[in-house]
Amino acid sequence: IGAGEFVGRLGPNGAGKTTAIGILTTRVRPTSGKAMVGGADVVDDSVRVRQTIGVVPQRPNADLSLNVLENLQFHAAYFGIPLDVATKRALWPLERLGLSDMAGAEMSVKAGGQRQRIMIVRALMHEPDIIFLDEPTVGLDPQARLGLWDILRDLDDRGRTIVMTTHYMDEADRLCDRL
Repeated sequence: IGAGEFVGRLGPNGAGKTTAIGILTTRVRPTSGKAMVGGADVVDDSVRVRQTIGVVPQRPNADLSLNVLENLQFHAAYFGIPLDVATKRALWPLERLGLSDMAGAEMSVKAGGQRQRIMIVRALMHEPDIIFLDEPTVGLDPQARLGLWDILRDLDDRGRTIVMTTHYMDEADRLCDRL
């Protein structure tokens, strides 16, 4: 996958889409072969890989003891981003995804689709060069889905490399450079 390319991965359940994303994002250790992300080996240089990527997992994995904004600030702190910068970075995508009024709300009371939108914002907090999205629109309402598409188009226009798995052919067709 070339720098700045938007690639979609399609396939039925069990085809290995999530496993491939897991290997490329260093969450799953490969049993053989070699995988490189941003010029770094996912096994030998996993720290460098994680510094250059943003990940939207298939299932939201936010800290339920924190509120929405605190989750985003905590994730940004992991990448050395100061609190004031993290707060500013969180507000724009929260607004684009219809969540700005929920910044102070507890994660534990958010619906699944809302949690997924928050995971999308979290993946963008450190402005990664490469973004992996594992079925990011599953469970999103149509308005939130279109809001995410707008954000992904903007990231694509700004030269980000995006790898996305999806079951939606229309989504892949409208967003991706290649499948």
